[in-house]
Amino acid sequence: MRNGGEMIVEYLVREKVPYVFGLCGHGNVGLLDALYDRTDAIKTISTRHEQTAGHMADAYYRVAHRPVATLTSCGPGSCNIPIALACAFMDSSAFLAITANVPTSQFNRAPFQETYRHFQADFPSVIRPYVKRSWQPTRADMLATALRQAFATMLSGRPGPVNLDVPFNVFKEPADEEVPDPGDWREGISSRSGGDPESVSRAMALLRGAKRPLMFVGHGVALSEAGEELTRLARQLRIPVIFSPNAFGALDMQDPLALGFVGRNGVFQANEAARTCDVLLAVGVRFDDRSSSSWIPGYSFNIPPTRLIHVDVDVQEIGRNYPVHLGIVGDARTVLRQMLAAAGEPGPAPAGREAWLGDIATWRAKWEEFVRPGEASDAVPIHPQRVIQALRAVAPDDAIILPDSGVHHNWVVQFWKARRPQTVLNTWGFSAMGFGVAGVLGAKLAAPDRPCVAVCGDGGFMMRPDVLATAVEYDIPAVWLIWNNFAYGAIRDIQTGLLAKREIATSFVRERDGRLINPDFVALARACGVDGIRVEHAADLAPAIEHAIRAGAPFVLDVHVDRDIKPPAVGTWALPPLPHGEPAFGARRLPQEETR
Repeated sequence: MRNGGEMIVEYLVREKVPYVFGLCGHGNVGLLDALYDRTDAIKTISTRHEQTAGHMADAYYRVAHRPVATLTSCGPGSCNIPIALACAFMDSSAFLAITANVPTSQFNRAPFQETYRHFQADFPSVIRPYVKRSWQPTRADMLATALRQAFATMLSGRPGPVNLDVPFNVFKEPADEEVPDPGDWREGISSRSGGDPESVSRAMALLRGAKRPLMFVGHGVALSEAGEELTRLARQLRIPVIFSPNAFGALDMQDPLALGFVGRNGVFQANEAARTCDVLLAVGVRFDDRSSSSWIPGYSFNIPPTRLIHVDVDVQEIGRNYPVHLGIVGDARTVLRQMLAAAGEPGPAPAGREAWLGDIATWRAKWEEFVRPGEASDAVPIHPQRVIQALRAVAPDDAIILPDSGVHHNWVVQFWKARRPQTVLNTWGFSAMGFGVAGVLGAKLAAPDRPCVAVCGDGGFMMRPDVLATAVEYDIPAVWLIWNNFAYGAIRDIQTGLLAKREIATSFVRERDGRLINPDFVALARACGVDGIRVEHAADLAPAIEHAIRAGAPFVLDVHVDRDIKPPAVGTWALPPLPHGEPAFGARRLPQEETR
């Protein structure tokens, strides 16, 4: 007979969960006690903040496609994890969040740290929008069912985090209940459903007959591990590919068919192709506002007249923001394999395809000429483009880059060329500051033999500096490249661009003398036991990054970046009722009558 905590731990072991990330509290000591006995099979990593644990778990899943668990105590402990849950949920990542609650015998009596005024022990309501489902077993004999259902829900269809909210007493109560064997319940069940065969045939006919076909791939392609199928289909049909950031590398982005990111801060050739294509095959994408230029015709897309074929495992995403010519519900890899089977043997490219590819080559050359001066700049402070250039030059192809939320993220998605899938982990849907700062620890644990670099703003890093202590405590050799521009730069850019330069509360300025001020990040790192280098000149970037990657220990790079250079927009982004901006390069293109 096992108690509730032992049942939870035993089930995690049977699910081959390698880690539990989290923070102690009086509410979860029963679970910690059970983990104490199974250190041979599952490792507990104590973080210095619950949000850090959640971001670590999120990033771990994105790299390994294998979930881990988090643990938090009742009350404020668990209230620190919703940001990480929301981030994972909006980016279709998965982990099991085990939260503690007060003893069931004390429900609705207002014990220490109970949320009770609207409903007893009501933490699950706090996170309802950000999990696929929450379970609150009030007896130990309810755990077996809750655990197997939680994992099935978490990993089936569109992945997402789930919650197990456990009252204090349930961890210690004995239960005469067998711990389920996951294989008995999920073996032979596949979520890789295929598309309707007739719809797949229609899609292939549309693509073959198109003069200007285009593929748009998103996180669904990465999550289904469909890079090989995507590459084969694109090359076989000679169809160029544009990306959402979480699909970077699904096709080698140095392939001539890879055009880059589409949207406000995309690249010119991607936007120009997207707004002039006649058939668009979108696989595993959400058509969010940033990749679609806020759905304003002519900046990123013109749907219609572009005929949209939308493939997604989640039927609710199909037709959410654009009308579809053809919608296919199914797993990305399975549907792409169906399309490959329907395509048959490789043959000559359809008539007119070379002209389309020639137009794209012209657009690419124009864009590269436009951005070339930034790559050569030796200005001080450092030109933002030089930072990305140096990181690309030094980081190996299998390095994992985690751009945190902030203005630096726009530069990464605009200029990074990933060679492999799941090597750029973005906080895209919820865009939580701190994801990259903390997530880099989870990524490194998932891929210990690969360099893992968080590209984070000075503002974002200061939200989660606790990561340094955790990295030292558990010897996790992550690298933090701090984009130091003395500001919440993305918001400052909105103020200067859309609000007549009415800047307030975005720059880090000492009030008494107007001096730009930030912590000495290198000194801060060293105080935590982490080495660091300040970089103020472009020529020093590559050697410093190379040193940090090769150090084999946690490392901080404090990179001073020009705060006044904005990423060059090639689309737009609207915040109604403010007027949206116009592209810095290229122009809006509405469809002509002859293309209808």
